[in-house]
Amino acid sequence: MKLGIVGLGLMGGSFALDFKSIYPKSKIYGLDISNENENRAIDLGLVDELIEFEKLSMLDVVLVSIPVDKSLIVLPKVLDLVNRETLVFDVGSTKNSICKVLTNHPKRGNFLPVHPMAGTEFSGPNAAVKGLYINKTNIICEMEKTDREIYKIALKIFTKLNMNIIHMDTKSHDMHVAYVSHLSHISSFMLGKTVIEKEKNQKNIFDLAGSGFESTVRLAKSSPETWTPIFLQNKKNLVLAIEEYIYNLNDLKEIIKEDNHLRLSEILNNTNRIKEILTNRIIENGK
Repeated sequence: MKLGIVGLGLMGGSFALDFKSIYPKSKIYGLDISNENENRAIDLGLVDELIEFEKLSMLDVVLVSIPVDKSLIVLPKVLDLVNRETLVFDVGSTKNSICKVLTNHPKRGNFLPVHPMAGTEFSGPNAAVKGLYINKTNIICEMEKTDREIYKIALKIFTKLNMNIIHMDTKSHDMHVAYVSHLSHISSFMLGKTVIEKEKNQKNIFDLAGSGFESTVRLAKSSPETWTPIFLQNKKNLVLAIEEYIYNLNDLKEIIKEDNHLRLSEILNNTNRIKEILTNRIIENGK
């Protein structure tokens, strides 16, 4: 099987490694806007060869793993080139915008919009890690618009990776990820911003930072080039999520100001159930 990867960063490079583990005889081709990324991907063995954009037509599967704003431009061009049997999919964190752009494309049946719930705070080819996709939840949108035989190719790949498949419409997907993914990144970036601004006058503030601070701001190390377009593409849902978050923060602020021990304890204990919810989800998914 011949796989082409457009975008040789964390997601593209990691998929190359995982794909090679389930299809060891496959040939993997790579393409990136950055020559440095292309050369590094070759050096790391993420891809076997580099490929010109115009030659994507020779491939069986094409993964587009680039920032979501760039996908709006690149994915239609990829579909223009590929043959009728080629599977094309993306791994972007927003789905409604790209699906709208491709609604009337003549080769819409070749495309499958997916969103693996996987990743790290790192970026670029050096961040690629084997096993990133293994056992992860994979959200598939608009499968009914994908050619049945092409969808079977995708499903076979995801099954070999032992991914937990969830089907969802694009609007629901974007709304849900606004809360469980995008808001998490917003919170991390804003905590980092708050502390950095305070550190201007309190030079030792980072010396006091413990593991709690470090784990909470981990996502703030994520690539701004990746997350800026995600936030803007999903702004309608994200603004609502931020407003609800601010409401809860303001509520908590007033409870603390009033020394309301009973109400504060009640909120913390109720929220503490998150560990049970997440543990049960892990058990249900068999991970």
